[in-house]
Amino acid sequence: MAVPLAAALGGVLAVSGAAHAQTTPEASRQPAQLTPIAVEGQADAPYKVEQSSNSKFTAPLVDTPKSVTIIPQELINSTASSTLVEALRTTPGITFGAGEGGNPLGDRPFIRGYDAQASTFIDGLRDIGATSREVFNLEQIEVTKGPDGAYGGRGGAGGSLNLISKTAKAENFVSGSLGLGTDNYKRGTVDGNWRLGDNAAFRLNALVHDADVPGRDAVDVSRWGIAPTLTLGLNSPTRVILSYYHMQTDDLPDSGIPFRYGTAASIPAGVTEISPVSVNRHNFYGLANSDFRKTRSDIATARIEHDFDNGLHIRNTTRYTDATQRYVYTQPDDSQGNVNRGLVWRRANTRNSDTDSIANQTEIYGKKELFGFEHSFTTGVEFSREESHVGSYIINTRGSGSGATNACAVGSGAVSGYNCASLYNPNPNDPWTGTINPGDKTTTARVTSASIYGFDTIKWSDQWLTNIGLRVDDYRTRYNNTAGTTPQGTNARRDDTLFNYQLGLIYKPAPNGSVYASYATSSTPVGSNLTEGAGDNGITPGRGNVGLNAADLAPEKNKSLEFGTKWNLLNNNLAVNAAVFRIETTNARVTNPDNTYSMSGGRSINGFELGASGNITNKWQVFGGYTFLKSKITDNGPVLANQGAVGQEFPNTPEHSFSLWSTYNVLPDLSVGGGAFYTGKQYGSAAAVRRYIPGALRFDAVATYRINRNLTAQLNVLNLTNKFYYTSTYSTHYASVGNGRAAIASLNFRY
Repeated sequence: MAVPLAAALGGVLAVSGAAHAQTTPEASRQPAQLTPIAVEGQADAPYKVEQSSNSKFTAPLVDTPKSVTIIPQELINSTASSTLVEALRTTPGITFGAGEGGNPLGDRPFIRGYDAQASTFIDGLRDIGATSREVFNLEQIEVTKGPDGAYGGRGGAGGSLNLISKTAKAENFVSGSLGLGTDNYKRGTVDGNWRLGDNAAFRLNALVHDADVPGRDAVDVSRWGIAPTLTLGLNSPTRVILSYYHMQTDDLPDSGIPFRYGTAASIPAGVTEISPVSVNRHNFYGLANSDFRKTRSDIATARIEHDFDNGLHIRNTTRYTDATQRYVYTQPDDSQGNVNRGLVWRRANTRNSDTDSIANQTEIYGKKELFGFEHSFTTGVEFSREESHVGSYIINTRGSGSGATNACAVGSGAVSGYNCASLYNPNPNDPWTGTINPGDKTTTARVTSASIYGFDTIKWSDQWLTNIGLRVDDYRTRYNNTAGTTPQGTNARRDDTLFNYQLGLIYKPAPNGSVYASYATSSTPVGSNLTEGAGDNGITPGRGNVGLNAADLAPEKNKSLEFGTKWNLLNNNLAVNAAVFRIETTNARVTNPDNTYSMSGGRSINGFELGASGNITNKWQVFGGYTFLKSKITDNGPVLANQGAVGQEFPNTPEHSFSLWSTYNVLPDLSVGGGAFYTGKQYGSAAAVRRYIPGALRFDAVATYRINRNLTAQLNVLNLTNKFYYTSTYSTHYASVGNGRAAIASLNFRY
């Protein structure tokens, strides 16, 4: 795909407009829409989106000097995606990290090599709680790549996700889907919208989902959700939108496959890379009688919008979020060399957490002429308070093995109990006679912030534009651990002022294309993940009292330089883009010999990406791209044990990733298609000896038949070749297994 894309882009630049005279009207700054601007009106090119629903993007995507990928609802439905992770497989350059106990289970995306778990937003407001997100109430998913501190405040260098929710609109319809499939797959969704007179509408989305996991013993997922929305003042200058979202899950979490060589002493001389053990993909090392994962997410939102006569618009949004996560998750612990003897220690990781947040955001936006030039702008202020309370479960067990050392007993009775299992033939239904009780929530983390920001796209002429964005955050984080044994471990606090900006210069050689250069920054302060993500961003002192001075550390600073080009081709039906970029962190946190932290580390990543979305012909739809990432740790601190990582790639950062989804209308009522998704080799950590998962290529297929104007039948076959592959890896213990082959038959309706 890269060669045709490159050729197309080269041809476009060569003719610089004459051969591509089709024009794309600039999207004017309309009043806040009740549905995303880009999704509606795209029947001829359902995979192509013209403009972000985020008001901070003050120009159409073709004139936005930044890499932005938008996954529309049509693509989510076509791929039979039911979770955020499944939907994001259509976008290269995104991988996923695994969870444990301190780093919770849930969506942990890495964008361009940087952890973005704490950089997920819903309708422009941060959603910090660790969870596995659904797609039944989503209109589209927006992926912003590169440092975006100007857009979202605190965050990493790789980018962020913004999930756009469905809202009530001025029409009547009832739609949904009923699906049955292999591995006991059952899924039902309903989406109803009703007008209540001339100026109000009510919309209700609901979901039930229950299924086993293809290719894995014992593992299953179950969830249900509901999302009502009421809109008042549909045809008036002032609108009020009230919405509520509830999602609840009850899963048996997957423990994955252990790595070879559990202890340093057991690693053969000369071995520097370790892969997962070679066992049956169905092997499940957890305990079906004790393991569980239950999550709940409640989100209440009130939004008020008003349109002024002078073309300005104001919007105020208030949101309250409450999320809980509770689990006992048995992982195959390999830390004592059990795997070398054909055994696995079943180690329980647990979590009992509650996270709540309240946020208020006010934005004024519009389009005005000033000093003879056109300005499309957004300004805003935001206030938020986020707090998490984290504890664990107390597990009392009886069985073979040594709980103090996680070492399985040697001899005839080694696998007779449930603490130890056979590496090659584990029994997930081993009888379990222990007890599980919630312990105290000993850890509290709190982040409060006040922010002001502004964005402006200035049109100097038909060929030249500039994009300017600036954000200042007053950021305050607090950490308290009632189980701490030192003053530093008990309480910590840090206050910072975060200053981030975005600068872009756009040249338009033709109305339907642009060439741009941009520079952007972001800040990653301590405590930014609110104990809901990886520990390297935490204010927590860490194991062994490492980092007792964590509260004294300034935010990490990230910067990026990007050059790219974007074009709307084939009568505005196909969007193509290409970009080269460099991201650099020059003050990364590293560990000193005295177990304190310092800001002396370095990381950098160079890469390029290609993308396409839309229609090649009126019957042929495509969505996909390619990403190349060359990451490097340039400085990992003075600790001798960490110096082996210098020069190595980032964890969870493959050099090559590729995705392509394509469908073709072979008959007026029949379309067929499929996808190919490739992710290269990934390391779980940067160290002298590294765990890794190999690269893998997966194929999916789809066929859709329109029965009549109201009913459509759809068949998806996922992982067509039943490829045995891994999706993510933890730094030490295990790798997560990708789903086996599955078939899903759905009946989609709309009245």
